[in-house]
This record gives sequence, C-alpha cells and structure tokens, in this order.
Amino acid sequence: MTDVYGPEKRSAVMRRVRARDTGPELKVRKRLRVLGVGYRLGGWGLPGRPDVVMPGRRLTIFVHGCFWHGHDCPRGGREPKTNPDYWRAKIERNRQRDRTALDALENSDWRTLVLWECQLKDEAALDRRLAAVVSQAASVSA
Repeated sequence: MTDVYGPEKRSAVMRRVRARDTGPELKVRKRLRVLGVGYRLGGWGLPGRPDVVMPGRRLTIFVHGCFWHGHDCPRGGREPKTNPDYWRAKIERNRQRDRTALDALENSDWRTLVLWECQLKDEAALDRRLAAVVSQAASVSA
C-alpha cells in the first residue's frame, strides 16, 4: 500500500512533528506533578538533551516515541513503505545517538530513565514506575 498523502502533503505533515512538548512528554510531566515531584526542562546542556531533569536527584528522563527511536513494540517495529532505506538509516542514527547520550550520562553519575510512548497508556503503572525511580534517586542523593 502506498502513502495516503501525496509528497507535498506528507512533507507538510512531517514538518509539524514536534521535538519538544509532545503529547507523551506532557503526559509524563503531568504524572510527575500529580506525584508532587519537581523537575526542570531543557536538558541543562546534558548529553542527549533529556526531556526531564531533576538536578538534585541527578536523574534524567527521556520520553521516546516508539517509531522515531526504534522500539521493539508493534508501533516501533513498523517498516515505512515510502523511502524505507532513508527511514531505516535515520532510526538507526537515532538509536546510536541515544546509546551514546545514555552512556555519557551514566559515566557522569547521572541516573537515567527511558520511557517509551507505548508504556504511557497505563497511568497507574506509569505512576508506580515514576514514584519508584524518584524514590530510589532521592535515597541515593541523600
């Protein structure tokens, strides 16, 4: 099956994909606020520009879209029908960049958490995971 949009329309749709303040990021930030956890945005000049940073806890959170970062779930494993070579190479570059950033952060004694878009559907599970990692990070920094 070919793309449902023509090249110009597909290009316009892709230009609208945001790098910041995405739906999944906003959901994670909302859940952190509900849990009463403070955080900062903007990556603080850290490798990989984490989506959420908790400097006092030395904790960073990355919220990855399954397709864009090559997750092994059904959505992330989809093979684009149009220009597949380009997309395979792009997603592999994203995965390599992610590995490099996580390694650099961990080597600098930052704790990291990667949340995948597909993991955000169950809010109760997300709250438990966030509470556990924040609690663990708080006990380490104390």
